[in-house]
Amino acid sequence: MTIPEAPDRIEPARIESPSGELLDLSLEVVAKAELLGHALHPETAGQLARTVRIMNTYYSNLIEGHNTRPREIEQALGGIKPEDDRRDLKIEAVAHYRVQQDIDEQAAAGTLPDPASLDFIRQLHRAFYAGATEKMLTIAGKAHSFLMVPGEWRQGQEQDVEVGRHLPPASNRVPDFMAYFHRRFAFEPAPREAMLAVGGSRSARLFAMATAHHRFNYIHPFPDGNGRVSRLMSHAMAHAAGVGAHGLWSIARGLARGLASGPEGRAEYKQHMAWADDQRQGDRDGRGNLSLKGLELFTAWFLRVCVDQLDYMAGLFDLGTLGGRLKRYVDRHETLPAEAIRLLQEALIRGVFDRGEAPRITGLPERSARRVLKALAEEGLLASTTEKGPVSLRFPAHTLDILFPRLYPEGV
Repeated sequence: MTIPEAPDRIEPARIESPSGELLDLSLEVVAKAELLGHALHPETAGQLARTVRIMNTYYSNLIEGHNTRPREIEQALGGIKPEDDRRDLKIEAVAHYRVQQDIDEQAAAGTLPDPASLDFIRQLHRAFYAGATEKMLTIAGKAHSFLMVPGEWRQGQEQDVEVGRHLPPASNRVPDFMAYFHRRFAFEPAPREAMLAVGGSRSARLFAMATAHHRFNYIHPFPDGNGRVSRLMSHAMAHAAGVGAHGLWSIARGLARGLASGPEGRAEYKQHMAWADDQRQGDRDGRGNLSLKGLELFTAWFLRVCVDQLDYMAGLFDLGTLGGRLKRYVDRHETLPAEAIRLLQEALIRGVFDRGEAPRITGLPERSARRVLKALAEEGLLASTTEKGPVSLRFPAHTLDILFPRLYPEGV
């Protein structure tokens, strides 16, 4: 008789006795997230969050081996032509952007569900594949291909999988494993051991954000799309842990780039995930099925990546340095008059201003001021929701090399 796989195979699921280093890292993440964007006007922060969503989409796609450039993503948000030979790639990019936007908006409204709940996770998968073509949903099985149903767990032997050296639970055990996943990682209400964890609930939620990211992929509950869902789930968990910073940062860029430079950094994510897959190594390696040491290594790396990304974004979004880069953009642009920087900096500080204020801000006659305003609108740096309404900053993809250096790899 075959003994069913026990869901506690994913133990240790949480880090219940964190080391001093882990506690220090978690507190550093909290402190840096509280400061990120605190001086920005909400309108400007909202436009920057849009840039972060495009960035996150690019890097999440890159982890999957799909290279959709930022300008492509931005253009695809305005519509995708049926004859486009990169249509499927653009569909998944737009889907990722929209799902992250929903997460950010729910977090802002205080309506974000428990990000570890099964309904929320299945909805992430369902929403990501909502506009998918049949080709995107067709998965190669062991004997023949099958059509994946968005939001449905793996079902039947045909959907059993191997991921590198790792063998996830059999498909018929996925519902039990995911029910156990929710019990161990629930944010609302949190498991008792999480509430009692050293460092308080915020630190406990950050540890859960890291360990849930790995254990979700370890279970591999969907036939495809698990990596994308795990990164979106982690983004939602950052909000639920109180470190989302209004959507001004996200983990995907850090996971894709790592901490070291070049190829070495890009290999870190896969390596640390593999270490957390390891079986327990003797009596000093925890009491679960998997290695506690491997999970702690992954968690420490994950939190260092969070710190690294928060530092990077803080540098980009600092009012003084962003104002300086806006000036540099105007100085380098042949068709933008010098007075354009005054309008951009006004929008940066105030968030929005009325079009009729352009003469006062620029110090130019009304007709000349209107021409400067029109030039910035044509460049995509100022825009409004109505034809004659107040204007605010925008950050189109073609400006990012100067405004946000190193946001993407060189040459993207």
